[in-house]
Amino acid sequence: MLLTPCGRRLLPLVLLCYRQCQAPAPKVLFLLAHKWTLKQSVKRIKRSVPQETLYRSVPFDMEAVEMTSFKRPHSEDDVANVDEIKRQKISEESKTGSKSEQSIDIVTEQPGKPLLEDKKDDIILNEEGEEEDNELEESDEEGDPESFADMMKHGLIELDVGITKFVSSHKGFSGILKERYSDFVVHEIGKDGCISHLDDFSVPVDDEVIEDTKEKRTIIHHAVKSLFPGLETKTEDRDGKKYIVAYHAAGKKALANPRKHSWPKSRGSYCHFVLYKENKDTMDAINVLSKFLRVKPNIFSYMGTKDKRAITVQEIAVLRITAQRLAHLNKCLMNFKLGNFSYKNHPLKLGELQGNHFTVVLRNITGTDDQVQQAMHSLREIGFINYYGMQRFGTTAVPTYQVGRAILQNNWNEVMDLILKPRPGAEKGYLVKCREEWAKTKDPAAALKKLPVKRCVEGQLLRGLSKYGLKNIVSAFGIIPRNNRLMYIHSYQSYIWNNMVSKRIEEYGLKAVSGDLVLKGGTAVHIEEADVDDYTIHDIVMPLPGFDVIYPKHKIGDAYKEMLAADNLDISNMRHKIRDYSLSGAYRKIIIRPQNVRWEVVAYDDPRIPLFNTDLDKLEGKPPPILATEGKFKALKMEFSLPPSTYATMAIREVLKMDTSIKKQTQLNTIWLR
Repeated sequence: MLLTPCGRRLLPLVLLCYRQCQAPAPKVLFLLAHKWTLKQSVKRIKRSVPQETLYRSVPFDMEAVEMTSFKRPHSEDDVANVDEIKRQKISEESKTGSKSEQSIDIVTEQPGKPLLEDKKDDIILNEEGEEEDNELEESDEEGDPESFADMMKHGLIELDVGITKFVSSHKGFSGILKERYSDFVVHEIGKDGCISHLDDFSVPVDDEVIEDTKEKRTIIHHAVKSLFPGLETKTEDRDGKKYIVAYHAAGKKALANPRKHSWPKSRGSYCHFVLYKENKDTMDAINVLSKFLRVKPNIFSYMGTKDKRAITVQEIAVLRITAQRLAHLNKCLMNFKLGNFSYKNHPLKLGELQGNHFTVVLRNITGTDDQVQQAMHSLREIGFINYYGMQRFGTTAVPTYQVGRAILQNNWNEVMDLILKPRPGAEKGYLVKCREEWAKTKDPAAALKKLPVKRCVEGQLLRGLSKYGLKNIVSAFGIIPRNNRLMYIHSYQSYIWNNMVSKRIEEYGLKAVSGDLVLKGGTAVHIEEADVDDYTIHDIVMPLPGFDVIYPKHKIGDAYKEMLAADNLDISNMRHKIRDYSLSGAYRKIIIRPQNVRWEVVAYDDPRIPLFNTDLDKLEGKPPPILATEGKFKALKMEFSLPPSTYATMAIREVLKMDTSIKKQTQLNTIWLR
């Protein structure tokens, strides 16, 4: 078998694995024969090696290695331990270009010793749980805290996007948000008001398969062929009994998709299930599921997207995929679990949910018990300003609202430049090279060659420019999926809304005033002077700019016009030459009062331990964590429910009275980890 250069570099490690732990060498060699990157190949080798085995002094060419660690998202204990050691950095090659060989120590737990020892000569390699080879690799938020903090020096803070006001009067205190992604758990609330939980792995059985008749055996034949597309079945008589025999099909049938005619008529066409995921956003999760099932992502439907850096539980529906096939994925996917299967005749629709229920842990809080009580009582009774959260505006040095503004201005050269130009802050190496090539040559084909993965926004735009040319940027930009394109202009709307709400609260405080807007039967109307006492701050809405909304009849209405005019936009003409980018506008409440608010302050000594059990922990029978009555640190565990399109981070901001941007939180984490 011919090996790629990557395979040849890894061959000594493969053979050592096979010799010492009897790892399946043929399987590993097969993996290496593919044209995968070095990083991807190492991940797959390590999945084939028992975790408890210790390997030392493996000769290895470090020329192509660009990282010092692979993180394991599904095991946070290792992440916490890595935070406690000083990592050995890979030495750079000499200027003469000579190649150096180094030793890699794969360190695992030994009896009586800590999992990761502080050895200055060790390079620690941890298994990474990524499932999709072709996914765009994002910035490693869980990598070396100094490097990520350096990247976020150029990120946004709340002031940059108009988030400046608070509604409560308590004294703020500090705390760390999402120190571990398992400190942030989201459960979807369905349209029936029920909170989604993963609490059942069983697979529903079709009612028809009960007695032995030809019709029932036909259903079994179809079910087997649907679940295992590579199998054929037949019925045989043996000793007076009928047996269904399954056997491998030959040729292309082994790779065929499930037969459409095999779906029982009495079964609903859609399999609904609860998806439990860790550290993955919803679209990434669906892409992984579709890849393993060999189907297109568009046969999946859902009611809302969920954060990446969290544990989330939500309902998903998929067209004509059996619960058995879905349940089988539980054996081969990391960071995912599927359960609570049922068959229904309808898909799910975006926006059908009633909201989300959040369980959040804020670690290492500095507030007194009285401060915490005041903050949480205020959150429950008054609420928080319904700002669009920081994730709405991106995390890089080029905010998404700037791209949206350029689109609305019809300034397509600016759109192209904002997306492709070099930007300060750390990025993946291939993106840096791509941007540098673009800045130097303005050649989309040459810049595209620098990207190993073409599915990122930069890659899609460059592909469009290669196809349509630099004089037709509109068509080139149109290659980017529609939802991604609209994200930019929605970000600009959110930027305007945040700034206007801050001005509204600064000018008029937390009371309804004449000229404010309220909704009556879905229609916005102005409050008249005589009716002011009939409304509270919780009734007031503010418009996102567009051609189909009205604006407040007081100073804030004028402020909208001035802010848009400063961006060379006419508030009375928000229609765009391209229909997709015409903004109709919408209304949004300025204050949200959470429901089902509960909280407790807990003490802990070890920052690595979880402070509550997840759905998966409960299913696996794990006992609840034992919390110390007194400890070195305090944490605030809080629960609350919010309506759709509302940001939990803004509720947390109101409690802490501190900046929730990644830039500020990373600075806290970096100091804390030191």
